[in-house]
Amino acid sequence: MSTTSSSAAAVAEGSAPRRFGIAASSREAAFATYTPFLLSLAAGSLRLDSFRHYLAQDAHFLHAFARAYEMAEECADDDDDKATISALRKAIVRELNLHSSVLQEWGVDPTKEIPPSPATTKYTDFLLATAAGKVDGGKGSDKMATPFEKTKIAAYTVGAMTPCMRLYAYLGKELGVFLKQDENHPYKKWFDTYAATDFESNALQIEELLDKLSVSLTGEELEIIGKLYQQAMRLEVEFFSAQTLEEPVVAPLSRYRDPKDKLVIFSDFDLTCTVVDSSAILAEIAILSHQKASQSGSDNVLDRTKSADLRNSWNMLSNQYMEEHEQCIQKLLPPEEAKSVDYDQLYKGLEVLSEFERQANSRVIDSGVLRGMNLDDIRKAGERLILQDGCRNFFKKIGETREKVNLDIHILSYCWCAELIRSAFSSVGCLDGVNIHSNEFTFEGSVSTGHINRKIESPLDKVEKFKIIKSDLDSITPSLSVYIGDSVGDLLCLLEADVGIVVGSSTTLRRVGKQFGVSFAPLLPGLVEKQRRLWKQEASIFKARSGVLHTVSSWSEVFLFLGNVHENMMLPKLDTLVLLTNEEPGMDKRDEHWSKTKHGDDGMRKENKNGVTSDDFRTLKPP
Repeated sequence: MSTTSSSAAAVAEGSAPRRFGIAASSREAAFATYTPFLLSLAAGSLRLDSFRHYLAQDAHFLHAFARAYEMAEECADDDDDKATISALRKAIVRELNLHSSVLQEWGVDPTKEIPPSPATTKYTDFLLATAAGKVDGGKGSDKMATPFEKTKIAAYTVGAMTPCMRLYAYLGKELGVFLKQDENHPYKKWFDTYAATDFESNALQIEELLDKLSVSLTGEELEIIGKLYQQAMRLEVEFFSAQTLEEPVVAPLSRYRDPKDKLVIFSDFDLTCTVVDSSAILAEIAILSHQKASQSGSDNVLDRTKSADLRNSWNMLSNQYMEEHEQCIQKLLPPEEAKSVDYDQLYKGLEVLSEFERQANSRVIDSGVLRGMNLDDIRKAGERLILQDGCRNFFKKIGETREKVNLDIHILSYCWCAELIRSAFSSVGCLDGVNIHSNEFTFEGSVSTGHINRKIESPLDKVEKFKIIKSDLDSITPSLSVYIGDSVGDLLCLLEADVGIVVGSSTTLRRVGKQFGVSFAPLLPGLVEKQRRLWKQEASIFKARSGVLHTVSSWSEVFLFLGNVHENMMLPKLDTLVLLTNEEPGMDKRDEHWSKTKHGDDGMRKENKNGVTSDDFRTLKPP
């Protein structure tokens, strides 16, 4: 079977990756690729002493792997399984021999005993305890009475080893692409080892073995393997995060900047933080409020228009908006694509869009569709808003550390009702740490009048507010700014920030940006390139109006770039399974301001009991 077809088989329905639902997801891999150690390794800027230390620690890993394979082979009952485990163990022995020669090449005496670090010990203890049967209160393999009980331990052991093999195979391919940019990359041999077909074959072999060993297990036992898999992945990431590093790094950004400088995080709200545009939610609340009032016979504050007519009015406004929005975009595009970013021309073009947004809001106010909403209903809707994957954890974790790392958080939004945003962040538990700049409904008592206190309703309003906040902060202390957005309305702010990050897949944003000379690049390759520039001591690693915006697949990537990976792990929390030494046991998001964008066929994200969404589980294999 070819590597390609084997790779496909490894994630086929019924395979270990699918059945456990946790197989080496791209999000988990990102935790490793964004660690300072691997960013520096990929950039070729890693100091030799740091690499030597890593090799010495990795040798402890390999010895533990070899021993765990021996123990698993003793527990396996099937001769074919024993043969497979033996072959995998021999591959580890060969890797150890190669390791010794590499250690000598890099000036490390392989016979010299170098003690394992705490992170290394944590993983090796976990692995050997699993192989010994000390799982979920188990009595140990030496006390197992039946062959089936021992086979179960072999399955648990392989389940704890598989993520390491898959992660290394992934890293070899994912980070190995950066060797193409540097023929003399100092760590080419390391990448070649793990990008090799032989290593990929070994990773597939252990996945297939896990499939076979787990066939006869109960649902409860399969769940244990799933938790072991995740625990192993977590410990692997902690291992990379804990590697000693003395050189400066570009990520996490909180580590790169001068601690005296303030880090300022700006973000849009609609479709950047949320799955559904807030205008559609507010319109739905208004329609339902009218229905409820009509049914109760107490609609004294509402027009006596039937709810169906109100919905029709909203649909007409929404359709008109979308049609004219596209016409406006076509109107502002220059005839030829700029070769470099033309900020001034972009600003002039977005003046047209800004006027359009103001007129559209006036039509909504004049229609009266926003009249009659109860403040409590708006707050409840905000509390129940579905946020983008990783967004909730991002603001919760960043909010908890904002005072320690000297940062400010600002939300700049077109949303008609800031109370909806406040309620959303209140439900996350970080409202006190977030400054919200948006429009406000006007109320009579607790009922909306249909009017809007208009503060931010266009791209120009957003960027002017951005500049005012940035200027006020810079007058006190230097600051480094990050803006996170998803649409054309965010484009000026994305460019004005020192770092502009694009979430989502808006084709309109990219179409407009590229026509005005803006480039879009995935965040990880961009950081590797910036790490190279930092190593060469180039100035202005991050600067405003560079013309380059970085794209991410989820908020988890944003957190990895901005936060502290090692201290603020965002992987799902697990029940403790193994007793360790001295330890307690999609669619394309549209720019149209009022379009209803759903997350999945029914607009809901699927979550397991650990709070992990269905979006979190993606295969590690590179495209």
